[in-house]
Amino acid sequence: MNSTLHRRLRVAAIRFLNPAPLMWDFEHPPLNAELAQRYDIQWMLPAQCADELANGTADIGLVPIAALATTPSLRILPGCTIASKDKVRSLLLVRRATQPLADLRSVAADTASRTTIAYSRILFHKWRNPDVPFLPMTADLDAMLDRADAAILIGDPALMALEERANRFERTGEELVYHDLAHEWKNLTGLPFVSAVWATTPGSPLSERVAEDFIHSRDHGLENIDALVKQWSSQLPLSEGTIRTYLTTNIHYVLDEECIEGMRGFFRMAAETCVLPGYDLPAISLNV
Repeated sequence: MNSTLHRRLRVAAIRFLNPAPLMWDFEHPPLNAELAQRYDIQWMLPAQCADELANGTADIGLVPIAALATTPSLRILPGCTIASKDKVRSLLLVRRATQPLADLRSVAADTASRTTIAYSRILFHKWRNPDVPFLPMTADLDAMLDRADAAILIGDPALMALEERANRFERTGEELVYHDLAHEWKNLTGLPFVSAVWATTPGSPLSERVAEDFIHSRDHGLENIDALVKQWSSQLPLSEGTIRTYLTTNIHYVLDEECIEGMRGFFRMAAETCVLPGYDLPAISLNV
């Protein structure tokens, strides 16, 4: 056996709602105890996952796909993704209704995901406002709109902003437009919005066993949506119906050919707009 398999592989994972099905076996019996002997799970924000892989402090990470262009030595673990083939609801650009996209002078950007920022910069090229400055800020819609003309929210804060949309209007009287970035991307490009994939460092073992562990965990998570809905509805101020629709309809978890084509399109447009360095996506197996 390869000596690298004698130590636990360090996994950089994300404590958001959307990866929850991917992590099922790592957190729940009967397989969590067995997997804990092979994997050391460390929780962090999406952008941190890419940093952990780049600096060698993780072996496997759920990385925003933009990191593949900036760290091209990373290898994609086949099988799993976090993507959306139309509306996603957890990736939002929120602007004042009085200011069209082409006229925005500043955008406060949640710094939790580099990939969403890259997609957004490509979209702003298409919206004829390519030079609008992005101001890095913590995800707080009110504070963001106090400082900028628009705000980008991702993950759970975006879901909660949508849930609170009516309450915010009653509280402020300010009419806002909520753009679903995955839906905007689909409308403009015809491609799915691929957010993240499991990736490994060059020195980590990319064996069938490792890939199968992550694919089986995803499959078991999707078989246990009821349990995930119950768990997460107690952790987030979101209804069970909202969480169920999000996990079963808004998020797509299989790295299929359509998602691979979506990634190729993203990297092509990111290079054309100088949002990211040029990157040729390697062949990815669809059969593990």
